[in-house]
Amino acid sequence: MGRYATFPTTIEDLRFLELKFLSKHHYLESNSIRSGVVTWSSKSGDKNSISIHSNINNDSGVLTLEYTLNQEQKINYQIKLISKISNLGKGLVWFFVCPFTGQYCRKLYLINGYFQHRTANPHLMYEKQIEPKIWRQWNKAFGAEFNDHLYVELYSKYFKKFYNGKITKRYARIVKKLNQRDTGDLNELNNYFLNI
Repeated sequence: MGRYATFPTTIEDLRFLELKFLSKHHYLESNSIRSGVVTWSSKSGDKNSISIHSNINNDSGVLTLEYTLNQEQKINYQIKLISKISNLGKGLVWFFVCPFTGQYCRKLYLINGYFQHRTANPHLMYEKQIEPKIWRQWNKAFGAEFNDHLYVELYSKYFKKFYNGKITKRYARIVKKLNQRDTGDLNELNNYFLNI
């Protein structure tokens, strides 16, 4: 009799809290106190929410999270926030200080009931790490033929092609991949399918 498959939890499966969201909703404004609720919806339609309370000084702050775990355990803890001056000279860049690992990060994941840095659980993997070998070979050989995310990224609202009069590395990378895509050989694709 065969064994049941044991798929590891991937980072992409976890709920997360990111500073980009908090900044967009004004939780990181200097000398301010804000409270609110963040709600997530899963693919199955389940909803989860947490209460957030931020207390921000000029260059540091505290984020208090309050929620119920498994419909019974009340959880309430604080996460320190620190900031550094942006190297572009455009204000401050904020970071969480993970309460479990002490690492600075821009995104915290819900691991074992608490929001923490991804390294708090050494067994977490990215989806790419558990892809079958044949899929990785497929993506390496023909991924550019089928991925339209390059065009989505290239024509996104705030995409920068040039910085300080020079082509950005990100733009050069995308152009290189698109050129490879345009010079792809369809006969090679047919041969690949025939050999599977």
